[in-house]
Amino acid sequence: METTPGSDRREGTATGGEAGPDGGAGSAPRRVALFGATGTIGRATAAALQRQGHAVTCFVRPGRPTAAALPPDLALCPVDPADGPALAAALGAAGCKAVISCMASRTGAPRDAWAVDYLAHHNLLAAAGEAGVQQFVLLSAICVQKPLLAFQQAKLAFERELVASGLRYSIVRPTAFFKSLSGQIDRVRRGQPFLIFGDGRLTACTPISDEDLAAYLVGCLDDPARWNRVLPIGGPGPAITPREQGEALFALLGRPPRFRSVPVGLLDAIITVLATLGRVVPALAAKAELARIGRYYATESMLVLDPRTGRYDAAATPATGTATLVDFYRAVMAGEAAPERGDHAVF
Repeated sequence: METTPGSDRREGTATGGEAGPDGGAGSAPRRVALFGATGTIGRATAAALQRQGHAVTCFVRPGRPTAAALPPDLALCPVDPADGPALAAALGAAGCKAVISCMASRTGAPRDAWAVDYLAHHNLLAAAGEAGVQQFVLLSAICVQKPLLAFQQAKLAFERELVASGLRYSIVRPTAFFKSLSGQIDRVRRGQPFLIFGDGRLTACTPISDEDLAAYLVGCLDDPARWNRVLPIGGPGPAITPREQGEALFALLGRPPRFRSVPVGLLDAIITVLATLGRVVPALAAKAELARIGRYYATESMLVLDPRTGRYDAAATPATGTATLVDFYRAVMAGEAAPERGDHAVF
């Protein structure tokens, strides 16, 4: 049965310690299979696993460039997630007893979503069972609480399979990532206004850094409080709205804030046109889905959703880590490179 954390906002990360025979809290390092290691969260998770002393094998698609993307001294295993027998053989040969998956579709379009968010994970779960894997930590997304899009349905379909599998699982549903909120940094630097939907207060989130999320994922291996649970998680609060994000950027630049409001109805019009034309041109139907994704993020908060009221609740959204979005903005303004953004970031 799925459970979620209670009202305690602080979710601690795992600590080291001596091993227990059952692999419980404070257990010794183990062999961990990491999937999705070449993405930004995957790379941070690989580094976090190394810091904890785990023996990490990164399973990557054949031909995927990895040398510059991953920390040094990691074992790499090229394997196609669509090849179930090869996947099971590779997991068995690596001797991994735990899997952490950071795999996710790049675009969120239906075909991509069902191929990666569901089918690749379905194959991985079957292979893990054959290889004797005992624990599965899944990086999901908090937006599946209100599933209106194909990628959310695909993620939920696999979550249900994982819960029913009999493996020890942790389903981690993070809030917004720093990288998804970085798209307007250069725009503001150039002196342009910060774009908002409506008054900029339609949504809020408690964004989490790659490093804090990675530490939380790795902590799921050893913390019994995170086993067999669905775990929404954000970074340290308070929740921040898009308008407050813009104000923070302008303050760091020492400039008065400037905003330009975009009506949500504009997105609705774009979706309608693309969906209509998409009946004739399939490529436009895919663009309509991307527009729907953009509208979702423009109008829905990335916080825990109270099923009784239908409202998002910042106070009920658990938090971890220390890095804030303003810390990230400050680092980028000081010259640190901004991370690669996802394919369906709104701005």
